[in-house]
Amino acid sequence: MIRFLAFALLSLFAAPALAQKLDETPRTVVMTAYRPEWNALVAHVEQPCEHKINGMTLLTGTMSGKPVILMMSGVSIVNAAMNSQIVIDRFAVKRIVFSGIAGGVDPALSIGDVIVADSWGQYLEASFARRTKAGYVPPENAGPDAPANWNFIFPRGTTVSNDTTPAKRFFRFAVDPALLDIARKVVPDVQLERCVPHHPEALPGSALCLPKSPKIVVGGTGVSAGIFADNATFRQYLHKAWGARLLDMESAAVAQVAYANRVPAIFFRSLSDLAGGDATKNMEDTFEHLASVNSAHVVRAYVAALPD
Repeated sequence: MIRFLAFALLSLFAAPALAQKLDETPRTVVMTAYRPEWNALVAHVEQPCEHKINGMTLLTGTMSGKPVILMMSGVSIVNAAMNSQIVIDRFAVKRIVFSGIAGGVDPALSIGDVIVADSWGQYLEASFARRTKAGYVPPENAGPDAPANWNFIFPRGTTVSNDTTPAKRFFRFAVDPALLDIARKVVPDVQLERCVPHHPEALPGSALCLPKSPKIVVGGTGVSAGIFADNATFRQYLHKAWGARLLDMESAAVAQVAYANRVPAIFFRSLSDLAGGDATKNMEDTFEHLASVNSAHVVRAYVAALPD
């Protein structure tokens, strides 16, 4: 009995602390995954105020006069989901705007391009099928909306609910349509970089400059998984079966958390590589900074155009 009372009292005192907001101002979360993406934006946060949660640094302030929170989710699915929920719980989040790099899947896209997908799916939410004499047989039927399998990998989607919609299976989470409309109006006029920024050897015609100016594309599907994908065959599969234009390691997880919390979200991704379609080697190590800066250019223009 004494232990029960002690636990109950501890719970009463702990609950307010767990629920306490670190900042009450309604803000746009400008989310990045790792350091180059953060570095491309941090100098543009005005009057920054630093917050620490579980070793993660978040900056509140303004960007183009709009209240923001700049954060790094950490790379990959679990980090992205976990830290998206943390920022929603501890701040007054109006919307999430993700700025980052990605691998290109659609052959019509090139390194440096910025893609604003209208939906995101997790391509490794899947069943690994048993091989039989009749071929691969998955342990469940995921339904008619499931993308086609790749050998033994059969997409199964994920089941999610929120406080207005019962649980249902998703293969793709739609980007908030109102946020997407703003992107269509604002981003086409943003100027992108052709050469790796702040590099003394990044001269036109060098390996650190793109052969043509990058473009901005709004629409299409992006896919995510905890995989650094650099495989030409699998890239072709994702484009054909999922209709994917690009892939990364965070966006679909953030989209799922945003749906569950009914927080509008949109994702800006610039291509650092072609996910296995590069001519000789994966080009992320060459163009991650260029892609980070190009995404940041678009996101800054986008935040400036937000109504609040």
